[in-house]
Amino acid sequence: MRWLKYFEEGLIVVLMAAMTLLTFVQVVARYVFNDSFVWVMEATGVMFAWLIFVGMSYGVRVGAHIGVDALVKSLGERAARQVATAAAALCIVYALLVAFGGYQYVYKIYSVGILMQDIPIASWIPRVILPLGFLLLAFRFAQVLWRLLSGQDGQLLGDEAEDALRLQEDASFDEVKK
Repeated sequence: MRWLKYFEEGLIVVLMAAMTLLTFVQVVARYVFNDSFVWVMEATGVMFAWLIFVGMSYGVRVGAHIGVDALVKSLGERAARQVATAAAALCIVYALLVAFGGYQYVYKIYSVGILMQDIPIASWIPRVILPLGFLLLAFRFAQVLWRLLSGQDGQLLGDEAEDALRLQEDASFDEVKK
């Protein structure tokens, strides 16, 4: 699934770059030329929504989501793995439920035929990211669950304390080298 990884990362980069560029152009148009584009705000909002829904699955893939895991860390390794397995399974169920609800919402918007306010396209098109994003999220949690069940490292959450300690050790090592 290497293509999915590159697609996910590429989409995040393109969305962030496009949002930045559109916002910059809008500011220049407004303050330099005393003019503006009415559709930029809506387009940026759509891109931000897409960024959120793709970014949440990316966060699961790289283990960047934060959480309170003090209780889980106090458990033994086997119990912690069982809790993580149950959490991953519940996350899959949640993501699939929201994906189904998102599908129903998008289908109703499609059936009614509503257009976006400032961009002349059907409003279901940008909203299709809702079910797709949660399906991708369910897939990422399924990957975590598979790693947990197969005995691999299936980290659900980022460990900020461990990252901070590692950064401190790296900084201390750099100081010693000087």
